[in-house]
Amino acid sequence: MDDEAAAWRGLAALLPPDRARDVLECRDIGEQEAGLDLLVTGLVDGDVAIGGDERASLAVIAEVWGVRESVEPTLRRCRSRDGGRVRVVGGEPVAEEDLVVVPWLACTGCDRVLGRVHRREPWGDLSYEAVRYVLPPRLFGPEEAWAAFTALTSCVHR
Repeated sequence: MDDEAAAWRGLAALLPPDRARDVLECRDIGEQEAGLDLLVTGLVDGDVAIGGDERASLAVIAEVWGVRESVEPTLRRCRSRDGGRVRVVGGEPVAEEDLVVVPWLACTGCDRVLGRVHRREPWGDLSYEAVRYVLPPRLFGPEEAWAAFTALTSCVHR
């Protein structure tokens, strides 16, 4: 089982069994977007507290499946609990020529920050999808969000 599948199972396990089954069934039949919505809504409805690792895993899965922007408002409403190797961060985007680096996830052991890199659109907004991910000094391609997250969580400063 790959890391993403393990994350889905672990996150679904936070829900009551019938809701967890629905989430995993959506994933298994290729309806990841619907499964993510069920998962995050279930966490909020059930008042389930999640730690930094769970919140970050949800953010990455949502990014991978192209629903980060639609899931983020509900994810922010999830009750928090202390702990975790990583945390979701905000911060001022940093412009680098025609690209903008948006701080996204940080290691709690060393404060390394994984950023999403977006193009600035002609009308001023950032591109919907990241063009790459950066965890200095490494760069990851647009399809490597999970690999970048794995590199962040493999920090030796714990």
